[in-house]
Amino acid sequence: MPQYSCKVRDYRGKSFIKVMPGNSPEEVRDKLREMGYIIVTPLRVAKDGTGEEAVDLGPSLSERLRNLSFLKPKVKLEDLSIFTRQLATMINSGVALVRALSIMAEQTSNAALSEVADDIRMRVEAGTALSDAMAKHPDVFDNLFVGMVRAGEAGGVLDEVLQRIASFNEASARLRRQVKSAMTYPIAVAIMAVSIFIGMLLFILPVFSNMFAQMNAKLPAYTQFMIDLSENARGPAGLSMVCTIAIAVFLYKRFAATDQGRHVIDKYMLQLPVVGGIVQKVAVARFTRTLGTLLRSGVPLLSALEIVRDSAGNTVISGAMEDIRQAVREGEGISKPLEKADIFPPMVTQMVSVGEETGQIDGMLEKVADFFDSEVEASIKSLTSLLEPIMMASIGILVGSIVVAMYLPVFSIIGQVGK
Repeated sequence: MPQYSCKVRDYRGKSFIKVMPGNSPEEVRDKLREMGYIIVTPLRVAKDGTGEEAVDLGPSLSERLRNLSFLKPKVKLEDLSIFTRQLATMINSGVALVRALSIMAEQTSNAALSEVADDIRMRVEAGTALSDAMAKHPDVFDNLFVGMVRAGEAGGVLDEVLQRIASFNEASARLRRQVKSAMTYPIAVAIMAVSIFIGMLLFILPVFSNMFAQMNAKLPAYTQFMIDLSENARGPAGLSMVCTIAIAVFLYKRFAATDQGRHVIDKYMLQLPVVGGIVQKVAVARFTRTLGTLLRSGVPLLSALEIVRDSAGNTVISGAMEDIRQAVREGEGISKPLEKADIFPPMVTQMVSVGEETGQIDGMLEKVADFFDSEVEASIKSLTSLLEPIMMASIGILVGSIVVAMYLPVFSIIGQVGK
């Protein structure tokens, strides 16, 4: 039976090398934890009983594959909300934090979140604060999450803050589902319409073209145009068009990855008719809910504005948040810089002004967020009802253009035979 060695820490905080036999590293790790040791370094295979010539096995092939960004399992916002609420419930019930994290690591169905929870538990066992341990996983816990947890630890209300985070994530997930459901239908219909058009252009129209060529029929101008388009699409011109589209998409992604490109795209999105209004309402709802939740959780105003700036999701909104933060740093309130930003509707600035006067700015912000959430839902329903007839008409036009091109010569030939 192989022996494994690793550096461990006992309950007194003393660190030393521990050697233990076992059939697998997982078995040894479980035994060490049952004995009350905190594992500090990865397990190594010991060549002798002392562990002095230990060999680092390194990550396995499956672990390396999991670490690849495109194969790494993702943590969904819904899973994170459930995790946060259950953790808050256990802490509120008096369960020790380490014990609660251990339970969450075992019962969480999401494999990635389970690994993260286990890593946080080990760090907390070693004496790290919960917020600092969560900050080691920025792909799961963003600045907003970490900042609120840090405020909860400082104020001794960690369970309440976790409940607020769960409610915030649930509201964000609900808003995201509404936007995604509104965009799924038109995108799916557009893809289907274009696919049908290309399929008929490349495979069905050539059959009729050969038939017309055998009949030596004189084709109408529109039919000849569609046949020429089909032949070009199946030749070098079609390949060139596909390459041009691929290059355009690549260049767009490269441009969008830059700060200047992201700012131009975000600014253009806010100016689009119909869609721009929805984008603005979504951004305002996110800003007000995030800021209100942070302030209610005890996060200082300047820190809260910094977190909101980094999590705005729109560079135009982020720039406005930075201007507001600088104004607040200089001693101004929030309402006047909000009004100068010229991005937020008058209702937002008026409600924030009332909140500042009454000392209930966090409650006012959450009410504004609820209002704009309902506005987003109504706008999305209106947009969906508007897009449905447009998409159906688009399908009819694309498919009908091919059908008309195929049957115009047939009608012409029938007319000539009738004469």
